[in-house]
Amino acid sequence: MKDVDAARALIFLKLGGSLLTDKTQTKAVRADVLHRLAEEIAAARAEHPSMRLLIGHGSGSFGHVTARRYHTRDGVATPEQWGGYAETARVAAELNRQVVQALGDAGAPALPIQPSASAYCRNGELSSLQVRPIRTALNKGLIPVIYGDVALDAVRGGTIVSTEELFAYLAPRLRPERILLAGEVAGVMTADPARDPNARLIPRVTPATLPEIANRLGASRGTDVTGGMAAKVSEMAALLQTAPTINVIHILSGLEPGLVRKALTNAATEAGTRIMRDASNAEAA
Repeated sequence: MKDVDAARALIFLKLGGSLLTDKTQTKAVRADVLHRLAEEIAAARAEHPSMRLLIGHGSGSFGHVTARRYHTRDGVATPEQWGGYAETARVAAELNRQVVQALGDAGAPALPIQPSASAYCRNGELSSLQVRPIRTALNKGLIPVIYGDVALDAVRGGTIVSTEELFAYLAPRLRPERILLAGEVAGVMTADPARDPNARLIPRVTPATLPEIANRLGASRGTDVTGGMAAKVSEMAALLQTAPTINVIHILSGLEPGLVRKALTNAATEAGTRIMRDASNAEAA
């Protein structure tokens, strides 16, 4: 593959909530990780100024902890639950402000985009979201920054939309070439490496091979109301089938210094796990 600068390719980059925060605590930002990643992203844009980039991030120990307390993902009905819905929105936006600030301090033109301002769901599935502000920001050379957030729901009252669900909605409309998911592990593993020293990296996943490895995908450590690694890989594998512009979805470690910058500027980076459309696509990448 050629460098992404060649065709002003659009890249979606997710910074995982477990990467940016300590999800075993409440509202605990990993400030050193956040600022290093912001510098890597800014450096990648400086190296390839025509790169078009949309960033999404998880809510980590901000939104997930609050949403878990009020069961917001499952629905919102009582006054207490609606209070929890509003609180979840506030803390998710609080982390977003810190991410955008770090990117701005590093020299990246980051623009916060609040999903809950326009997102609407039906029984837990995202059915509408305003895309024009995001598309316009991209066309003006800005970096829109979205995040896992609450959303009103026609059936449940309210719910949660993950970054992966936002990406799945936006991909057919914005047509990215690549999606990068940066987390705290090296990629998709056969087991949780924090618990199993024999855990191995799975370098390639295709829709055909997903069923046989699905039961081995490790769940998320800490609090995660959106399903952990198994749900993320399944969602991304399904997305490949509906978004033909995507060449590869790349899951990699954001804890390895320099790797996010390398992946942004060089599509042939081999580290991590690649989710491919089929075996022939995997061989070509």
